[in-house]
Amino acid sequence: MRFTVAAFFALVAVSTAQLTVNLAGAKNVGQGDSSQFITGGCVSDADCSSGCCADLSGVGICSGEVAAFQAGKNGCGFDDPNAQATIAAAQAQVEKQGFRRVVKA
Repeated sequence: MRFTVAAFFALVAVSTAQLTVNLAGAKNVGQGDSSQFITGGCVSDADCSSGCCADLSGVGICSGEVAAFQAGKNGCGFDDPNAQATIAAAQAQVEKQGFRRVVKA
């Protein structure tokens, strides 16, 4: 019985965890070349190596298709209406992190 109760609380803790965009991938936001990893920010499906930019309450997060409706995500196909502002914020994050952003021509 103890294991069952512990497993239940572990499941609740995992299912209620707040999902956030991984800032380490800021340099890949808006690249449109499928270079962003899962949990990295995105402005469209083209950013993600998985091909899925999921809507996380108005913020794009790369996700696997099978997980596109988990942890508060609202499915693939997110197209950020504020893409330019999102990309600018990501560039500022890159500067803060000290990484260089390479813009492909």
